Amino acid sequence: MASRTLRPTGISATIDLIGEDLLQNIVTRLPATSFASAACVSRSWNAACGRVLCRPKLSSACSFNPSLQVAVEDVLNKILSEPIRPHFAIASIGPSFDLQEAHQLITKKLGSQVPIITNDPSGIIGRDAFSDEFKEIQWEITEEDDEPDAPLVLSETANRAIMLIVGFLPGMKVRTISLLKQIEEPQIVMIDKFVTDIRDFSSSISGCKSPAAIIMFGDSQAGIKAVVEKMDYALSPETIIVGDSGCQFRHTNSIDGSSRRIIVNEEYVSVAVALVFAVDRNKPPGVGETQFHTVLSSGLSPVGSTYKAASVRDKHRDSMTWLTARREGLRENIDGETILNEVYDELGDRIQFPTFYIGVTKKRKCTIDQEKVGYITSLAFHEVLGDNEEYLFVSDGDIKTGDTFRFYHSDSATALSSTAAVSDHLRSFNQSFHQGSNSTTGSDKPEVFGGLIFTCCGRGESFFGQPNIDSSPFLDTFPGVTLGGTFCGGEIGRGDLTPYVKEPREQESVRCCLHVYSAVYLIMSYTP
Repeated sequence: MASRTLRPTGISATIDLIGEDLLQNIVTRLPATSFASAACVSRSWNAACGRVLCRPKLSSACSFNPSLQVAVEDVLNKILSEPIRPHFAIASIGPSFDLQEAHQLITKKLGSQVPIITNDPSGIIGRDAFSDEFKEIQWEITEEDDEPDAPLVLSETANRAIMLIVGFLPGMKVRTISLLKQIEEPQIVMIDKFVTDIRDFSSSISGCKSPAAIIMFGDSQAGIKAVVEKMDYALSPETIIVGDSGCQFRHTNSIDGSSRRIIVNEEYVSVAVALVFAVDRNKPPGVGETQFHTVLSSGLSPVGSTYKAASVRDKHRDSMTWLTARREGLRENIDGETILNEVYDELGDRIQFPTFYIGVTKKRKCTIDQEKVGYITSLAFHEVLGDNEEYLFVSDGDIKTGDTFRFYHSDSATALSSTAAVSDHLRSFNQSFHQGSNSTTGSDKPEVFGGLIFTCCGRGESFFGQPNIDSSPFLDTFPGVTLGGTFCGGEIGRGDLTPYVKEPREQESVRCCLHVYSAVYLIMSYTP
């Protein structure tokens, strides 16, 4: 029998036989790593993968496995089970896990070139990778925790959890930028450099000094209040800023891919990190617009009169301020004990064991480097720590004689009412998308594709008496859309927040960027 010469039938010949629709159907079902490999096979496969990932995507998962290695594997397997190209990642872990080890495990899997921030918040919010149940989890604490030297009495599995968020944002560039503090005295926090670095990055990518959005994580000792106030002054009002001002963190340096510890070098320590999102002016044709939106649920209620700070003593080393005050329009100074008694009399028995704050209206000079000096007027909250027969004691500094302030107290009824208002706002927001897309059809209509929530560690089930209250406005309005978040030690929220706390008219124009007993929602939308 005469032999025949067979034509080689390699991969390329097989590829050519697959129709575009079938090919796209196949790559849609691939996990992320296989999807990335498929995109490198040929131009037609790359184009098919491009059609699958033509819109932004946010994925999130939680694991409660007591083993850190297994928990990290659980969330990564869940998120990477579908096509996604990681443009950034945020991992939040429980205090019983090692922060540096968790960061290294995630970075090894996602790659050192991906901007990654790993933090240890006061709790996590998200969907279980296995049960798909949505949970708001705060870490377990014991009465012994109130004593600094007392050992923790917790179960072996307590506080062992991880929440991972991975985002893909075509048409945007993302980078991590550090806020540095000098280790040696006078331990200057380099706020101007931090703001300038953010503006320089945004300018290089978009041609605009102000980025689209910033997600921040800061150490509680960083003085984030002053940082966000200066950012509010220096950046366009359109720039959204959200985050947690009271956590430890690690992050991957976007420039050289190194994994940064808290100590950057012998001279500086990193006290905060910003995940900066800038619109790429060179984005490919056909890529739509990703937008960021914020809304706030407040859990504070004002009480009593408006006061003016009289004598002020800044106890910088103790991070507190001693002050006396007078009611507006009167000359007589009032001591701390009398002031608090007036507040308790005003409050009556409407609420038991409230946490008190004073909201101080501050007008301060502000400038960045050698730029022209301007003024900012802001509202800053200071926790009331106590009183004596002479002074009222409050947290933090930067209160000056003549500053006006009012008392606020934590209030679950106000928070529930505010959360309902957020639900109404999100429903109206969603309806406006549909009403505005009458001329579009099919997949071209605007859509919300993801959200993040930063809520106060004082809220949660113990505050409301019910689980998942803070998450419900987003989950009910955007069912099936990814939502992840954390409980914070000071929630950052800057933007058009539509405040849901009743303020006097004179304070309507006063901006507040660092909140207490609130929930800050970041909503991500995409318009083709």
